[in-house]
Amino acid sequence: MSKYTEIKTQFEKHADKENQIGMQNYMRNRFKFYGIKTPLRREIYREFLKVERKNQQIDWQFLDECYADEHRELQYLVCDYLIRMQKFITFEDLPHIQHFIQTKSWWDTVDALNKVVGKLTQKDQRAQELMLKWSTVDDFWLRRIAIDHQLSFKGKTNPDLLKQVIVNNFGSDEFFINKAIGWSLRDYSKVNPTWVKQFVDEYRTQMNPLSIREASKYLD
Repeated sequence: MSKYTEIKTQFEKHADKENQIGMQNYMRNRFKFYGIKTPLRREIYREFLKVERKNQQIDWQFLDECYADEHRELQYLVCDYLIRMQKFITFEDLPHIQHFIQTKSWWDTVDALNKVVGKLTQKDQRAQELMLKWSTVDDFWLRRIAIDHQLSFKGKTNPDLLKQVIVNNFGSDEFFINKAIGWSLRDYSKVNPTWVKQFVDEYRTQMNPLSIREASKYLD
């Protein structure tokens, strides 16, 4: 039995129709669910991920199978798998990750994969340069990651990169972009409020009100 089949069989055993309806409604019925809530889902594949990490090799074929599945829990598994295997991910793996970002895209998986991309930019300069490119592409989910990939970097944030990816997205009427701009600035304001205040003051007339509101949450 393949890894994919084993995991899928376990998910099917723990399917919950009552949870399924609520979870599908929460995600606006964009995806099918088994109805497995996060704690149980992660417990189901906890030992599996331990074994995979010991192997120190990412099984992209398995991940592709999971991501192609119609149930959202399988995409969540892919995200958790990549986060757990972060130390083995290289710049050359980014096309795989980009494929996941652009497939069945919605905020839940995109924001989880954002963590994977962000970690990679901290260890490979080429990934930072790629964020500049992503900040100008048509796909707003890639642009969202370009804006938000430094979340939780704190003092390690690259303010020049942050500024550029945000400025590249001024004028957007996309909620997920304007929210991301506000979040990234709000997060950085926790360690450098002066920089964020100056940024908002300088670009206030070009910023969406939502971005300003989010960015100013922790400012005096």
